[in-house]
Amino acid sequence: MSDASPEVKNFFSAVRTSLAVSGVIMLVLGIFILVSPTKTAMFFAGILAVYLIIQGLVYIGTGVFTKDRGGWSRLGHIVLGLLYVVGGILAFVNLFAFTATLAIFFGIMLGITWIIDGVVSLSLLGDSRSRVWTVVYAILSIVAGVILLLSPLYAVMLWWLAGISLVVLGVLQIVRAVTLKKDAALIADALRSEESL
Repeated sequence: MSDASPEVKNFFSAVRTSLAVSGVIMLVLGIFILVSPTKTAMFFAGILAVYLIIQGLVYIGTGVFTKDRGGWSRLGHIVLGLLYVVGGILAFVNLFAFTATLAIFFGIMLGITWIIDGVVSLSLLGDSRSRVWTVVYAILSIVAGVILLLSPLYAVMLWWLAGISLVVLGVLQIVRAVTLKKDAALIADALRSEESL
Protein backbone atom coordinates (compact mmCIF):
# COMPACT_ATOMS: atom_id res chain seq x y z
CA MET A 1 0.00 0.00 0.00
CA SER A 2 2.95 2.33 0.37
CA ASP A 3 3.00 3.13 -3.34
CA ALA A 4 -0.79 3.57 -3.61
CA SER A 5 -0.86 7.14 -2.33
CA PRO A 6 1.53 8.56 -4.99
CA GLU A 7 -0.30 6.57 -7.69
CA VAL A 8 -3.63 7.94 -6.56
CA LYS A 9 -2.20 11.47 -6.45
CA ASN A 10 -0.78 11.06 -9.96
CA PHE A 11 -4.08 9.71 -11.25
CA PHE A 12 -6.10 12.56 -9.73
CA SER A 13 -3.53 15.06 -10.98
CA ALA A 14 -3.87 13.72 -14.52
CA VAL A 15 -7.67 13.81 -14.30
CA ARG A 16 -7.63 17.34 -12.88
CA THR A 17 -5.28 18.52 -15.62
CA SER A 18 -7.46 16.93 -18.29
CA LEU A 19 -10.62 18.53 -16.86
CA ALA A 20 -8.95 21.93 -16.49
CA VAL A 21 -7.46 21.94 -20.00
CA SER A 22 -10.69 20.82 -21.65
CA GLY A 23 -12.61 23.40 -19.57
CA VAL A 24 -10.31 26.23 -20.63
CA ILE A 25 -10.47 25.18 -24.29
CA MET A 26 -14.28 25.04 -24.15
CA LEU A 27 -14.44 28.42 -22.39
CA VAL A 28 -12.09 30.17 -24.85
CA LEU A 29 -13.82 28.66 -27.89
CA GLY A 30 -17.22 29.67 -26.49
CA ILE A 31 -16.01 33.25 -25.93
CA PHE A 32 -14.66 33.44 -29.50
CA ILE A 33 -17.97 32.17 -30.85
CA LEU A 34 -19.97 34.71 -28.80
CA VAL A 35 -17.70 37.66 -29.61
CA SER A 36 -17.43 37.00 -33.34
CA PRO A 37 -19.63 34.09 -34.42
CA THR A 38 -19.40 34.53 -38.18
CA LYS A 39 -15.63 35.04 -38.31
CA THR A 40 -15.02 32.12 -35.94
CA ALA A 41 -17.26 29.82 -37.98
CA MET A 42 -15.68 30.88 -41.26
CA PHE A 43 -12.21 30.42 -39.75
CA PHE A 44 -13.01 26.81 -38.81
CA ALA A 45 -14.65 26.20 -42.18
CA GLY A 46 -11.53 27.54 -43.90
CA ILE A 47 -9.30 25.25 -41.85
CA LEU A 48 -11.48 22.29 -42.81
CA ALA A 49 -11.36 23.27 -46.49
CA VAL A 50 -7.55 23.45 -46.37
CA TYR A 51 -7.49 20.06 -44.63
CA LEU A 52 -9.67 18.57 -47.37
CA ILE A 53 -7.31 19.81 -50.09
CA ILE A 54 -4.18 18.60 -48.28
CA GLN A 55 -5.75 15.22 -47.52
CA GLY A 56 -6.80 14.93 -51.16
CA LEU A 57 -3.28 15.64 -52.36
CA VAL A 58 -1.93 12.99 -49.98
CA TYR A 59 -4.37 10.43 -51.37
CA ILE A 60 -3.51 11.37 -54.95
CA GLY A 61 0.21 11.11 -54.12
CA THR A 62 -0.33 7.72 -52.52
CA GLY A 63 -2.19 6.50 -55.58
CA VAL A 64 0.39 7.82 -58.03
CA PHE A 65 3.63 6.96 -56.22
CA THR A 66 2.80 3.65 -54.50
CA LYS A 67 4.03 1.00 -56.90
CA ASP A 68 3.50 -2.05 -54.70
CA ARG A 69 -0.30 -1.81 -54.62
CA GLY A 70 -2.73 -3.09 -57.20
CA GLY A 71 -4.27 -0.93 -59.88
CA TRP A 72 -7.68 -0.72 -58.23
CA SER A 73 -6.20 0.37 -54.92
CA ARG A 74 -4.13 3.06 -56.61
CA LEU A 75 -7.12 4.21 -58.67
CA GLY A 76 -9.29 4.28 -55.55
CA HIS A 77 -6.75 6.51 -53.77
CA ILE A 78 -6.58 8.86 -56.74
CA VAL A 79 -10.39 9.12 -57.07
CA LEU A 80 -10.80 9.67 -53.33
CA GLY A 81 -8.05 12.29 -53.42
CA LEU A 82 -9.73 14.10 -56.29
CA LEU A 83 -13.04 14.10 -54.37
CA TYR A 84 -11.31 15.62 -51.34
CA VAL A 85 -9.59 18.29 -53.44
CA VAL A 86 -12.80 19.17 -55.30
CA GLY A 87 -14.67 19.31 -51.97
CA GLY A 88 -12.05 21.64 -50.50
CA ILE A 89 -12.09 23.91 -53.55
CA LEU A 90 -15.90 24.04 -53.57
CA ALA A 91 -15.81 24.92 -49.88
CA PHE A 92 -13.53 27.87 -50.66
CA VAL A 93 -15.66 28.96 -53.62
CA ASN A 94 -18.67 29.47 -51.35
CA LEU A 95 -17.17 29.60 -47.88
CA PHE A 96 -20.31 31.15 -46.37
CA ALA A 97 -22.62 28.30 -47.51
CA PHE A 98 -20.01 25.75 -46.47
CA THR A 99 -19.80 27.46 -43.07
CA ALA A 100 -23.58 27.30 -42.59
CA THR A 101 -23.63 23.61 -43.51
CA LEU A 102 -20.69 22.98 -41.22
CA ALA A 103 -22.43 24.81 -38.35
CA ILE A 104 -25.48 22.55 -38.69
CA PHE A 105 -23.27 19.45 -38.79
CA PHE A 106 -21.23 20.76 -35.85
CA GLY A 107 -24.39 21.43 -33.86
CA ILE A 108 -25.73 17.92 -34.42
CA MET A 109 -22.42 16.24 -33.61
CA LEU A 110 -21.86 18.47 -30.58
CA GLY A 111 -25.36 17.71 -29.31
CA ILE A 112 -24.74 13.97 -29.52
CA THR A 113 -21.33 14.35 -27.87
CA TRP A 114 -22.69 16.42 -24.98
CA ILE A 115 -25.48 13.91 -24.29
CA ILE A 116 -22.96 11.07 -24.18
CA ASP A 117 -20.57 13.14 -22.02
CA GLY A 118 -23.37 13.90 -19.56
CA VAL A 119 -24.39 10.24 -19.31
CA VAL A 120 -20.76 9.16 -18.81
CA SER A 121 -20.29 11.82 -16.09
CA LEU A 122 -23.35 10.52 -14.26
CA SER A 123 -22.09 6.95 -14.47
CA LEU A 124 -18.78 7.95 -12.83
CA LEU A 125 -20.21 9.74 -9.79
CA GLY A 126 -18.93 7.29 -7.18
CA ASP A 127 -18.05 8.73 -3.79
CA SER A 128 -16.61 11.99 -5.08
CA ARG A 129 -16.95 15.11 -2.95
CA SER A 130 -17.52 17.04 -6.17
CA ARG A 131 -20.73 15.08 -6.81
CA VAL A 132 -22.87 18.21 -6.96
CA TRP A 133 -20.69 19.81 -9.62
CA THR A 134 -20.51 16.57 -11.57
CA VAL A 135 -24.31 16.20 -11.49
CA VAL A 136 -24.79 19.86 -12.49
CA TYR A 137 -22.27 19.42 -15.32
CA ALA A 138 -23.93 16.19 -16.49
CA ILE A 139 -27.45 17.63 -16.43
CA LEU A 140 -26.42 20.81 -18.26
CA SER A 141 -24.44 18.75 -20.76
CA ILE A 142 -27.42 16.49 -21.50
CA VAL A 143 -29.87 19.43 -21.68
CA ALA A 144 -27.53 21.42 -23.97
CA GLY A 145 -27.12 18.35 -26.20
CA VAL A 146 -30.86 17.76 -26.45
CA ILE A 147 -31.50 21.46 -27.20
CA LEU A 148 -28.89 21.38 -29.97
CA LEU A 149 -30.47 18.29 -31.50
CA LEU A 150 -34.09 19.43 -31.21
CA SER A 151 -33.74 23.11 -32.05
CA PRO A 152 -34.54 24.30 -35.56
CA LEU A 153 -31.44 23.87 -37.66
CA TYR A 154 -30.68 27.55 -38.12
CA ALA A 155 -26.91 27.79 -38.29
CA VAL A 156 -26.62 31.11 -36.44
CA MET A 157 -28.83 29.99 -33.56
CA LEU A 158 -26.95 26.72 -33.25
CA TRP A 159 -23.64 28.56 -33.32
CA TRP A 160 -24.74 31.00 -30.60
CA LEU A 161 -26.20 28.19 -28.51
CA ALA A 162 -22.97 26.25 -28.94
CA GLY A 163 -20.97 29.29 -27.81
CA ILE A 164 -23.12 29.85 -24.71
CA SER A 165 -23.05 26.15 -23.87
CA LEU A 166 -19.27 25.99 -24.32
CA VAL A 167 -18.78 28.92 -21.94
CA VAL A 168 -21.06 27.44 -19.25
CA LEU A 169 -19.70 23.90 -19.59
CA GLY A 170 -16.12 25.18 -19.71
CA VAL A 171 -16.58 27.06 -16.43
CA LEU A 172 -18.18 24.00 -14.82
CA GLN A 173 -15.38 21.77 -16.08
CA ILE A 174 -12.81 24.12 -14.51
CA VAL A 175 -14.76 24.10 -11.23
CA ARG A 176 -14.78 20.29 -11.32
CA ALA A 177 -11.01 20.28 -11.79
CA VAL A 178 -10.55 22.60 -8.79
CA THR A 179 -12.86 20.60 -6.50
CA LEU A 180 -11.21 17.34 -7.51
CA LYS A 181 -8.01 18.47 -5.76
CA LYS A 182 -9.82 18.22 -2.41
CA ASP A 183 -10.94 14.68 -3.27
CA ALA A 184 -7.38 13.65 -4.11
CA ALA A 185 -6.12 15.02 -0.78
CA LEU A 186 -8.86 13.17 1.15
CA ILE A 187 -8.15 9.87 -0.59
CA ALA A 188 -4.39 10.26 -0.08
CA ASP A 189 -4.99 10.96 3.64
CA ALA A 190 -7.28 7.93 3.91
CA LEU A 191 -4.63 5.73 2.28
CA ARG A 192 -1.95 7.07 4.62
CA SER A 193 -4.10 6.32 7.67
CA GLU A 194 -4.72 2.79 6.33
CA GLU A 195 -0.97 2.31 5.94
CA SER A 196 -0.35 3.36 9.54
CA LEU A 197 -2.80 0.72 10.82
